[in-house]
Amino acid sequence: MVNKKVIHLKTQKEAELAEMQIVELSKRIEFYLTEYSVELLADKMKKGDFVVPDYQREYTWEDERKSRFIESLMIGLPIPFLFFWEMPDGRLEIVDGSQRLRTIEEFIYKDFRLGELESLEKLSGFKFSELLDSRKRKTLNRSVRGIVLNEHADEQARFDMFDRINTGSKVANKAEIRRGALAGPFMNMITKCAEMPLFEKLAPVSQKEKNERVREELITRYFAYGDDLSEYKDKPSEFLFNYVKKMNRKAEEDASLVEEYSSDFLNSMKFVDEVFPYGFRKTVKGKATPKARFESIAIGVKMALKEKPELSVEEVGDVRIWMEDKEFPKVTGSDGANAKARLLGRINFVKTKLLGG
Repeated sequence: MVNKKVIHLKTQKEAELAEMQIVELSKRIEFYLTEYSVELLADKMKKGDFVVPDYQREYTWEDERKSRFIESLMIGLPIPFLFFWEMPDGRLEIVDGSQRLRTIEEFIYKDFRLGELESLEKLSGFKFSELLDSRKRKTLNRSVRGIVLNEHADEQARFDMFDRINTGSKVANKAEIRRGALAGPFMNMITKCAEMPLFEKLAPVSQKEKNERVREELITRYFAYGDDLSEYKDKPSEFLFNYVKKMNRKAEEDASLVEEYSSDFLNSMKFVDEVFPYGFRKTVKGKATPKARFESIAIGVKMALKEKPELSVEEVGDVRIWMEDKEFPKVTGSDGANAKARLLGRINFVKTKLLGG
């Protein structure tokens, strides 16, 4: 017998509730459209009127990509929208477009020399200062469109905007965005934990992942999931954002909280270092840290130590016996990895094993 999906016809009341939610969320998104000439963009970058947030500090475009972008600009191809947030002091924080803006500034003011170009091959090797005066003026007159989210938008609205932009462009991931939108004592502590030599050893990541703050993402999950999952709804992004926002506020009220959480993290990592021969790797030569594997081990250790602080390496024994069994790879698989039941399952699996279950 074929199961047919039951279609629930929406009622008038449900439509009204949906409308109320749309109106409420729309109030948080206030923006205006603008258009800047290349000359104005370069000048504002040079003067510091455009602010590059912490999560976009890395200037990651290689010369080939910069050259290709300038070629597109010279040809007159459409350039994607720039996105900004209007800061209280009137400057604009760059939400999306820092690589493009820095490339424009470098070409106009910092003598960037173009590499080999595909379409404008005769322009290859040129600096802006070497162009004909007429071409310089035409280049400076090119315009790029922008969207500015005004200063009254709350943190969640900014985060939603950052997140949706980067879902497609992958300019910044959620960890980078969270770091920029939620600066505060707890977020700063997470950043410092990510730079611990011990954690860097246990949780290898590529240079690209390091630049994208993947280690900070892992640590945020360690604290958030380890503290309380009662409000978790299978949506990590929203849950982690609200958690860091809440903990920033708590850390501002109680300075000792930062030391407490930092110490907790260090103790867990020392235990992982002593007990798990590969750290969070899959193999001794592994160069990656899978999220589900990290969550199971790190938070499993945290919960086991919480229940039994005196837990020793001798009591635990050789973890490879159960890690190399078929059950562990199964619970740390990627299918439905963010579902609450799967998340709790892998954390409790490791906790139980460590406590002798």
